[in-house]
Amino acid sequence: MSVSKIFNDPVYGFITVSDRLILQLIDHPYFQRLSRISQVGLSHFVYPGAHHTRFHHALGALHLMQQALDGLRAKGITITEDEYRSAQIAILLHDIGHGPFSHTLENTILEGVDHESLSLEIMKLLNVQYHSELEQAIAIFTGTYHKRFLHQLVSSQLDIDRLDYLMRDSFYTGVAEGIIGSERIIKMMQVENDQLVIEEKGIYSLEKFLIARRLMYWQVYLHKTVLAAELLLTLIMQRAKSLAAEGKKLFCTSALQKFLYPSSVSTLNQSAMIEEFTRLDDFDVLASIKEWCNENDRVLSDLCKRLIQRRLFKAVWWNEEPDKQTMQRIVQTISSYYGLDDNEACYYLRSERIVQLPYDSSKGEIMIRLKNGSLKTIFEASDNLSRENLSRPVVKYIVCYPKEIQLEISKN
Repeated sequence: MSVSKIFNDPVYGFITVSDRLILQLIDHPYFQRLSRISQVGLSHFVYPGAHHTRFHHALGALHLMQQALDGLRAKGITITEDEYRSAQIAILLHDIGHGPFSHTLENTILEGVDHESLSLEIMKLLNVQYHSELEQAIAIFTGTYHKRFLHQLVSSQLDIDRLDYLMRDSFYTGVAEGIIGSERIIKMMQVENDQLVIEEKGIYSLEKFLIARRLMYWQVYLHKTVLAAELLLTLIMQRAKSLAAEGKKLFCTSALQKFLYPSSVSTLNQSAMIEEFTRLDDFDVLASIKEWCNENDRVLSDLCKRLIQRRLFKAVWWNEEPDKQTMQRIVQTISSYYGLDDNEACYYLRSERIVQLPYDSSKGEIMIRLKNGSLKTIFEASDNLSRENLSRPVVKYIVCYPKEIQLEISKN
């Protein structure tokens, strides 16, 4: 019996899913959790409409993958039914390992483990539950499948993931600079020697894609007020974990408790730990922070109130890393102002190194197939793009501290 479900997406319109296994994965609790994971962290502190989730993004990426695979098939590229399904599953589940607020708390709640590794482990658990039906999808996701171009559709310099999140994040934030011609880019896709390439007619859409990604990073993802909010959230979790390590009993949901008090998960095997992680989402963190506003620990309570009431830290860009003497002087100023010891005052100051690389050649080149059949890199084929500009990391430092602290500091 055939099955089919239609999702009404605000970015692409109707998204149709007709595969039994894919629909089962969408309905699975592991995947449904993504509807409670923010796509862009705390960007809604600056862009009020940015409340979309990883669930939205995953469905959008699934839709674009369908279009890409259909387009390649129409051009004579052999893609079997199993590969067609597996590539869709790989992109559907590519972000399933994200924790609360996506990148914001990565390596804070669960230290030393990135979301890509967690995504792979969760896919392996699902593979067991679905009797090895995800084997090929996992191979495509990890890049071990023999058709390289299928992995490139999932993860590369020009992948389905990026095509969706730029369009989606632009839509929900209202930042027009992120609007790209994703449909045209997909229609211009071709495969040459098992490598994903773009036909020459799509070069201008690619130029806009690379510039849009660069602009979206500085205007949305790395907006200094967004960073100030996300750093404050990180400081809250670090303070809570520090108090928990000292044995202080804090209110928290049962899902968060497992990771706030490490001993709760230290005795679990990897599968059980991953299972516990799949119960954790934004709601666990927010519910706990609301309660911590009333904690008797002065620092934790104050930091939580600042986040809930949107009294964010001041954020200042520096061109060079602040020296230790300057940072220590700021800590002492904060300590004196609030009557805190230096250890407590450190929770009111954060310096972060921010690196943005629009184009990373180490991850492979975006290749253009010219009308004569030859291949060139996007920089060789384009009259408008500079490899030097897009391949050079932009490094800045952001310093965040309470706005009420009056500081006279050279910003280098």
